[in-house]
Amino acid sequence: MSKLKLATVWLDGCSGCHMSFLDMDERLLELAEIVDVVYSPIVDAKEYPDEVDIALVEGAVSSEDDERKIRKIRAHTKMLVAMGDCAITGNVPSMRNPIGPEAILNRAYIENTSAQPQIPSVVVPKLLRTVRPIQEYVKVDAYLPGCPPSADTFHTALTAFINGGPLDVSALTRFGA
Repeated sequence: MSKLKLATVWLDGCSGCHMSFLDMDERLLELAEIVDVVYSPIVDAKEYPDEVDIALVEGAVSSEDDERKIRKIRAHTKMLVAMGDCAITGNVPSMRNPIGPEAILNRAYIENTSAQPQIPSVVVPKLLRTVRPIQEYVKVDAYLPGCPPSADTFHTALTAFINGGPLDVSALTRFGA
């Protein structure tokens, strides 16, 4: 039997969900026996694969690049999981919504610098007017709440997803998701 293909994706967030995912410690070795991590900021894959079984997506959609990425991920993924409060609600990244992207960029790149004040146009992706959770762009199959979800939450959820069983939400509550 071939291994399931797992991807983890980081949109606009702090990477805390990925750090918590890594906090599964030795359970990651057990996971590695049944899944291949085919795309993630913690592996060297540069392009999202054509066929992924489970994608864990951290962060909100805040740029045109994020929007393109989440649509591609959905098109090539069987089960898309919103991991963490930024992916589910917009959370901290959406705090810029009342201010707007122009004011944020001006503050960061014009007002707070003395050397070459300019808003970058090559490296920084074009920001969307508002930051939104991923389910406003694509269908989400499951949600792992928390800021970040605990390592136990990840383990419980992934075990359920991999075994094809239902996710026991009460089990997540016991772990303080």
